[in-house]
Amino acid sequence: MTTATQLRQKLEQAKGRKLQIEKNLKQLKGTLKSSKKSLIRHEQAREIVREVGMKTQQQLQFHISDITSLALESVFSDPYELSVEFVQRRNKTECDLMFVRDECKVKPLDAAGGGTVDVAAFALRIASWSMLEDASSNTIVLDEPLRYLSVDCQERASQMIKDLSTKLGIQFIIVTHEETLAAYADRVFEVSIKKGISKIKSS
Repeated sequence: MTTATQLRQKLEQAKGRKLQIEKNLKQLKGTLKSSKKSLIRHEQAREIVREVGMKTQQQLQFHISDITSLALESVFSDPYELSVEFVQRRNKTECDLMFVRDECKVKPLDAAGGGTVDVAAFALRIASWSMLEDASSNTIVLDEPLRYLSVDCQERASQMIKDLSTKLGIQFIIVTHEETLAAYADRVFEVSIKKGISKIKSS
């Protein structure tokens, strides 16, 4: 038989459990409120990062495509333009480079001659250089940069490289067999091999 004292003890225990539950509930509400605020901050930060990323990509698109398209235009009479597109693949941002002419897009290596790719590759290297923070890095070494360019375009391409060197303050050190390109150089070192020994002639 339950006595009044035992009932009172059970009531006090129930009150204690109730107070503990209320305390835990209050703590959970505080944690939930803090988590909601944190989630909002994270979402805002993610949106800022996304917007900055998009603006950076847009600037890169204009910068890279403009420089490369101008280089192609200075060399070829009916040039392609370079299209730069940033796309999401496998949760990563990738850059697609396409040649565009008459609203038709083609992959550079699939549908364009080697000379066009040579000029585009050269221009992309200049675009990359121009985005460097270290302005003292003004020397670029090129190995046969116009090896696949047709003879009738060699002079215009050589003039383009000469103009870029002057306007941007870049020193190009170029290894080439192309006489036209060598003719536009400020200084030429001709290397020949006789009996296994390299000889250098400066002009």
